[in-house]
Amino acid sequence: MNVTTFVKSAVAASLVLTSTTALSAVSQQQVVEHYADLAHAVFSDAVITAKSLDTSINTFLANPSEKGLSDVKQAWIASRVPYQQTEVFRFGNAVVDDWEGQLNAWPLDEGLIDYVSSDYQYELGNDGAQANIVANESLTIGANTLDTKAITPALIADLNEVGGSEANVASGYHAIEFLLWGQDLNGTNAGAGERPYTDYVVGEGCSNGNCARRAEYLQAASSLLIQDLAWMEKQWSDSEKNNYRATLLADKPVNGVRKMLFGMGSLSLGELAGERMKVALEANSTEDEHDCFSDNTHNSHYYNEQGIYNVYTGTYVRTNGTLVVGPSIADLVAQKDKMAAKEIQKQFDVTRAQVGQLVSSAENDNQHFDQLIASNNPQGNKLVNDTIVALVAQTGSIERAAGIIGITSLNPDTADHDF
Repeated sequence: MNVTTFVKSAVAASLVLTSTTALSAVSQQQVVEHYADLAHAVFSDAVITAKSLDTSINTFLANPSEKGLSDVKQAWIASRVPYQQTEVFRFGNAVVDDWEGQLNAWPLDEGLIDYVSSDYQYELGNDGAQANIVANESLTIGANTLDTKAITPALIADLNEVGGSEANVASGYHAIEFLLWGQDLNGTNAGAGERPYTDYVVGEGCSNGNCARRAEYLQAASSLLIQDLAWMEKQWSDSEKNNYRATLLADKPVNGVRKMLFGMGSLSLGELAGERMKVALEANSTEDEHDCFSDNTHNSHYYNEQGIYNVYTGTYVRTNGTLVVGPSIADLVAQKDKMAAKEIQKQFDVTRAQVGQLVSSAENDNQHFDQLIASNNPQGNKLVNDTIVALVAQTGSIERAAGIIGITSLNPDTADHDF
């Protein structure tokens, strides 16, 4: 299923909402239990799609070709669909937030990993910014000399934030993205990264050198991604003992509902409206674009918003098309105030449609997020700013929902942004 089809499926599922969640006497405990079920379903899909990506990588590396690289890229884009819907579980759940950096940290100094252009702009003072692990079997970063001869999942994990810089991101989706697309050297003009498939041709025909080590890095990063996702899936499984799910459900239900609302509000406001849109727009900076190598940012934003909606409504469309549905915050609100529930639902629908315009801009008008934030694109800037405004309004509705069901002092994270 391609990304566009999945968008349509998710929208179609939302239309079923009014008839599938008309539950009576929904309790906070039921809502928190279903929240854990949603988390397990979406992390399970992240594992499944990461394994599909890994299979595609191994098939490509066995016989590199232009089509093979294109297939891997599509598998990477597909793997982002469920993962981006997991991010709503970050805020309020330290087990997720503390773990997330190894999978989704950005922006990154890609010169740590592989070759970059001669005019590469990197974080000043970062000793690892041009280390080029692919090209070197040992690295000297600061006072430390590191053995990088064997590129393994463990090595990659250890190299995250090497030298004390958060820009030194060695693992996760964006490291893999860079290894597939290479740098996007188009600035705010059209076009994504253009890494040639020959960067993975071992022996004669290898472009840019070190093709065997580059393949080794790609495979190790993919293996680590699966390991990390599988660990998190188990944290939410009802068949595991003494995991995070057990801790969450043993707590008072009101604390679980507060975590749900805090996660929704913080992703909506500080992270999505702030770090992922406002920062890039105000600086007109493609370096602050989320999926900057692949120009997949519009989909990442869309599925972040979808994740927020999933938690509020208790719904999730799995990658196989199955609809997961159950007791939700929306039900709790409706039990207290049906009119307010309709108004809050309307705001969610308005915001989802607004974020969806970023997808339409990319897919229908070939105006991707990096073009929309260009200083000479007032219409594009307005589209992004209107989306930020809609996310801020949505956060207000989340806070309203919290008040209706008795959750006080919510204070979603603003990430130090003023809106």
